[in-house]
Amino acid sequence: TVCPTLDCYTDNFFLLEAEVLPPPSNLEYSFIQICTLNWTWSPPENISSSCDLEYSSDIVIGEVPQDKRSRFRVTDMFLNEEMHFKVRSECKHNNASKPSQWAEKSLPLKGIPGTAAVDLSCVWHNLEYMVCTWRPGEKASSDTNYTLFYWFDGLKNHKKCSNYSVHQGIFGCIFNLSFPKVTNTYPAISILIRDDSEEIRPVCASKNPTTLVKPATPRQVTLSKINDGIHVEWSQSDTFPKNCLFYEVEYHNGDLDTASIIKVISNDVFFFVDPNSKYTFKVRANPKPECYSSKLYSDWSEEKSIGESSCSCNLLYFILHLLKILILPPIPDPREILKRMFGEQNEDSQVSKKLLGQLIY
Repeated sequence: TVCPTLDCYTDNFFLLEAEVLPPPSNLEYSFIQICTLNWTWSPPENISSSCDLEYSSDIVIGEVPQDKRSRFRVTDMFLNEEMHFKVRSECKHNNASKPSQWAEKSLPLKGIPGTAAVDLSCVWHNLEYMVCTWRPGEKASSDTNYTLFYWFDGLKNHKKCSNYSVHQGIFGCIFNLSFPKVTNTYPAISILIRDDSEEIRPVCASKNPTTLVKPATPRQVTLSKINDGIHVEWSQSDTFPKNCLFYEVEYHNGDLDTASIIKVISNDVFFFVDPNSKYTFKVRANPKPECYSSKLYSDWSEEKSIGESSCSCNLLYFILHLLKILILPPIPDPREILKRMFGEQNEDSQVSKKLLGQLIY
């Protein structure tokens, strides 16, 4: 094909230049904070100033590629899996480009496979403190001393968790975690679990705290009779922003096992019921989805009851009657005792009557 214009020659020149474009150089990584890496590189040498230079980068973690475009990359670190980073340069002109070869670098693994902590799970209790639990790796020795570190955007330096526990082979640690109630966004929490021994492989995880929220159990549940109903009220948590919780109230009538549940957005509710019957109530709190992504409910409050149940009264009477029989057995008749002692001796009836009188009185 013949190209009669100068633009054609210019386009072909840039395409030719793109075919021999070298990859980026000096690809390196550095630790920003725990579990966070900054990958940097230098542009290819001898690039024309008219080249619109861009970069494509690719991360492969455990053989699963994650494609993203950027001129530099800040990435989370997964120390328990092999991690590869690669970047290539592109010289674009008039929306036409041909990328260079990849410049690649791997993050070396440390420690023995199978020694890293597993099944890491964290719960953010009442927006006040976080509890993380994990199990030891199957190849970790029994004296492995795991240590948890955490960091989020806003902390100058990472912190070390110090409140540890071990129960039935499960490790746990608690650390304070709170933000202003007026905030609408929460930073991701980076968690690193490692041992001082070089044989134990460290592990990193990034947690979205809004998915981990668990409200505190509602307290001070009070019941009161008002006219033809029952008013139920409980205390609210003061750590949550306003209108970010709703509640479930479970109740049942008398001694029946079948319960009903209603949802309310305030910390009280009124039931139109027979005030002369017995009712039992309990309450739990739930995060609102427009505030948090968590599916965790609070624990149920202690059950509270009001009113009387005829079945309960009858059962109580039966139990008391049975206890009376067991504790206070019947007193034997003294006449029967004399008969067994002296038999039917009619000839000495005066003596028998005298002894009988003595036993009775």
